[in-house]
Amino acid sequence: MNMNKLKNTAMAVATLLLVSCTATSQKIKEKTVKKHLYTLASDDMEGRRAGTPGIEKAAQYIEGEFEKVGLTTFNGADDFRQSFKKTIKGKELDLFNVIGVLEGKSKKDEYVVISAHYDHLGIGKSVDGDSIYNGANDDASGVAAVLALADYFKKKDINERSILFVAFTAEEMGLVGSNYFGTTVDADKIVAGINIEMIGKTPSFGPNTAWLTGYERSDFGKIVQKNLEGTGYVLHPDPYKKFNLFFRSDNASLARLGVPAHTFSTSPIDTDKDYHQASDNPETLDVGVITETIKAIAVGTTSMIDGTDTPTRVQLTDEEMNRRKKKKKSE
Repeated sequence: MNMNKLKNTAMAVATLLLVSCTATSQKIKEKTVKKHLYTLASDDMEGRRAGTPGIEKAAQYIEGEFEKVGLTTFNGADDFRQSFKKTIKGKELDLFNVIGVLEGKSKKDEYVVISAHYDHLGIGKSVDGDSIYNGANDDASGVAAVLALADYFKKKDINERSILFVAFTAEEMGLVGSNYFGTTVDADKIVAGINIEMIGKTPSFGPNTAWLTGYERSDFGKIVQKNLEGTGYVLHPDPYKKFNLFFRSDNASLARLGVPAHTFSTSPIDTDKDYHQASDNPETLDVGVITETIKAIAVGTTSMIDGTDTPTRVQLTDEEMNRRKKKKKSE
């Protein structure tokens, strides 16, 4: 191939990528993302603690959005709730994940999970007169992404694989909702887990970047990077290894079953003064950062959704497997 032809081919590929991002931006609107964020992180939701009236309000909002998008229920359920009971600190709680399904076409028995947790800490110690822990970044931002992506992929109509859009409950109580979900699915049929948590702040890598937990554990991240080439958005490996974040978010419940499940985030964890504080309010976040990250996730994971790419499975060490067995015995 001569140099001119090579340059023309490269320009054509770059143009296609930019067109793809432009098309994405036309369907994922900052105004809509802001509505989801500010609704879920409002004082009216009372911090969305699992087992409280506040999380019931949040669940109703998510259900309403799933209904608007046109998703169906999981496993033929009567509604979008996956209900179960769990005794936590001596108290039995009625809990529920909220799940909407977008059925695939040629590969409908293969699944991609797009998730975030919709619970937070509820009402706690008052700080400067504020006792509601709204959890805007953690994790109303992630749920806003799930809702935006549900609408995006429904309209895009490219999902050869089925997509499960999941809002997990009781993550803050020990990944309770996602652990339960993991007992109800055939992990071998889940091709990828796209978990989203705390995407409302600019990371230490700078604008138009995000980081991915467990990057080295499968080629999921490399697939996303490949799809983002030419878009101006860059995905980095998790820079906070000492925090063991791969096992601290809801992706872990599926990853322990071998699913290439990873969490996207943008937050500078080591310097985030609002983490688990009453100050985690929507006004502290950049809705533009959230919106651009959602667009990047949409473009970056498209080849998994349309059946082109299948990430390698996650492998756990013997120590990690033994730790999991001990944890299950104690539950």
